[in-house]
Amino acid sequence: MSTIVDTFIAPPCHDEIEILYQDEHLLLINKPAGLLSLSGKNPQNLDSVHYRLVQQFPGCTLVHRLDFGTSGLMVIARNKAINAALCQQFSQRTVKKGYSALLCGHLDDDEGLIDASIAKDPALFPRMAICAISGKPARSRYQVLERVYQTLENGAKLPLTRVQLTPETGRTHQLRIHCQYLGHPILGCDLYGGLLLPGTQQTPRLMLHANALNFVHPVSGNPVTARNPSPF
Repeated sequence: MSTIVDTFIAPPCHDEIEILYQDEHLLLINKPAGLLSLSGKNPQNLDSVHYRLVQQFPGCTLVHRLDFGTSGLMVIARNKAINAALCQQFSQRTVKKGYSALLCGHLDDDEGLIDASIAKDPALFPRMAICAISGKPARSRYQVLERVYQTLENGAKLPLTRVQLTPETGRTHQLRIHCQYLGHPILGCDLYGGLLLPGTQQTPRLMLHANALNFVHPVSGNPVTARNPSPF
């Protein structure tokens, strides 16, 4: 059995974590793009959301993660009991998440459902694979917000579609691989196409931002409806 070795070294992230809300039980933050959610095994990847926040909020733990290149909303538990309560909401899929994304090309349909199972494939690491046989069920909905053209350095116009993505499951890289499967990878995605702007050397950030998070506060029982507008 081959051992998977993660050779990724994260470049320094100079952007700050924005704390959008805090009480004695939890935090709502805006994670910058280009910051790991959790520190890696490699000591060069020490900087992360958890590493930074635990300095200020000892005992805090991550309930969920966002990919390195993804920005946006995360809920952070400030103790183990809150972590357990929030993790239960995530595992029961009662937490609703929404993402803003820029996809390459113009989508034909204004909305749709992507239903394609996702599997780990050691031969493709760190990428995931669409696999109906060994994959776990994965469903994502999309809604087109606008179809635009971006003018490139060489004067060419690049068609892009701004969409709202709603994952119904929470598989690794789900939105990124589902958009590729749809034929319209997320702009700036290094693993599933859409990385370089044609005719230029410009590589944009991953154009994926967690802009909505709905859950129940584990202590008050009140619904929490968090929104964080996309920076792109």
